[in-house]
Amino acid sequence: MTKHFEREIDRLKRKILNLSSLAEDAVYKAVKSVEERNPQMAEMVIQADKEIDSMEVEVEEDCLKILALHQPVAIDLRLIIAVLKINNDLERIGDLAVNIAQRSRRLSNLTKVTTTFHFQNMAVKVKQMLRKSLESLVQLDPQIAYEVCASDDEVDDMNRDMHKLIRESIKTHPEDLEALLYFISVSRNLERIADHATNIAEDVIYMANGEIVRHKVVDMK
Repeated sequence: MTKHFEREIDRLKRKILNLSSLAEDAVYKAVKSVEERNPQMAEMVIQADKEIDSMEVEVEEDCLKILALHQPVAIDLRLIIAVLKINNDLERIGDLAVNIAQRSRRLSNLTKVTTTFHFQNMAVKVKQMLRKSLESLVQLDPQIAYEVCASDDEVDDMNRDMHKLIRESIKTHPEDLEALLYFISVSRNLERIADHATNIAEDVIYMANGEIVRHKVVDMK
């Protein structure tokens, strides 16, 4: 590996880690804006998405340039391929955070609903998955990545339970219909963020071990 190639790879790693920090911050603020009914924080998430989009394009262009100029092989090629995929997942996480923030702005204009569900529990789990997936990326640790993959089914179950409880709330509190529908949307977007966190974890496993784990049952033993 030439010194120039090493510098290109190091710069690429820094950029993908910076992008991951922006995406994680967007999710944190979007969820907090829902919890606190804070439209100003929601607007911050929406405005910050431009930076995420810009950095996503920059990382993709850097990956393509490295592929064209250096023609990496073996583990270096796996790294570039994984970064390309992770880059796309991070941009989508940013978009989903914006979706949540937009629902949050609308919720802030409505009367607080009487609920029998706690979306915060799901939000905490999703944020943990995202944090762990990014931790596995920073440390290039496949074991942490496997833990993320194993959590995805739990979030899917929480999403289904959330939908069931919200449907029941609509029946008992039809006056809260609009707000409850927004919570269904928030739940759906959180579940999708968990899916993208899982994708990142799977790509970390591929980057570290060369193993493709998509569509496999994760064995934590």
